[in-house]
Amino acid sequence: MNPSPMGRTTQATVTAVRRIGDSAPHNAFTDLTRHRDRWFCVFREGGSHVSGDGAVRVLVSADGRHWTSAALLTRDGADLRDPRLVTRPDGRLQLYAAAATGGSTKAFRTVTWLSADGHRWGDPIPVGEPDVWLWRAAWHGDAMWGVGYATREPRFARLYRSGDGLDLQPVVPTLFADGYPNESGLIFEPDGAARCLLRRDRDTATAQLGSARPPYRDWHWTDLGVQVGGPALLRLPDGRLIAGVRLLDGRARTAICALDAERGELTELVTLPSGGDTSYPGLVWHDDLLWVSYYSSHEGRTCVYLAEVTLDR
Repeated sequence: MNPSPMGRTTQATVTAVRRIGDSAPHNAFTDLTRHRDRWFCVFREGGSHVSGDGAVRVLVSADGRHWTSAALLTRDGADLRDPRLVTRPDGRLQLYAAAATGGSTKAFRTVTWLSADGHRWGDPIPVGEPDVWLWRAAWHGDAMWGVGYATREPRFARLYRSGDGLDLQPVVPTLFADGYPNESGLIFEPDGAARCLLRRDRDTATAQLGSARPPYRDWHWTDLGVQVGGPALLRLPDGRLIAGVRLLDGRARTAICALDAERGELTELVTLPSGGDTSYPGLVWHDDLLWVSYYSSHEGRTCVYLAEVTLDR
């Protein structure tokens, strides 16, 4: 259990786990959302963890238990990686992914699709800057904010703002630079404060928690002292912060953690059934349950799962 910033304790229990994606040799890198009273889960299908045939599968479900394919998104000559879903203020869904092209020295470009129903997506639109990978995005007020990271030297994380979700303008060109910052989770508090959970892969490789207030140009960073992968961050209605991450302290696993922003503490609450090649969760709070999409290879193949987790206090 973990003391929350509001003085309560959190206890997590995994109540259900279902395999929902296993049609490709490698199924991974998930995200999850609800749109018009339906569930949508997106992930990459490919021949292996890194292969030139990556495509984005979109699954849909009315109840979170029975899933069907809504779409398969491809781009000629590109490996599509790490799709992310964003619900727009105009009611449409927006999907971001990275298109990797080239041989041993790959080039990366963030691309996006728009859809009114989650089934028809149209053509991908390049956005942002070449070789700066937009990882997570979130709408706050009348703008979308996103954190991208450089895929070439020099390595850095960058904060973007967009009024339409397509024209990404740098607000903080160097949000963080030390230790190869890359993947991130991003949320906004009701009072406007922003929180960013940032992965690093060099030096101590410990994750960082960034906090800022409008206009989000000045950030304070706290070293969390733990190495994570594929971070996702969610604020519950009662104010608690929940993170879904890959933990690497002895055994790779996908874990649900409590994040105490005031104390700078990330504490594991529960481990999902997982191991090996795993993590990259999507988090949704619905019907007083935490719903988690993630991938894992603990059953021999790399497949996508959906877990239901109760969070008591």
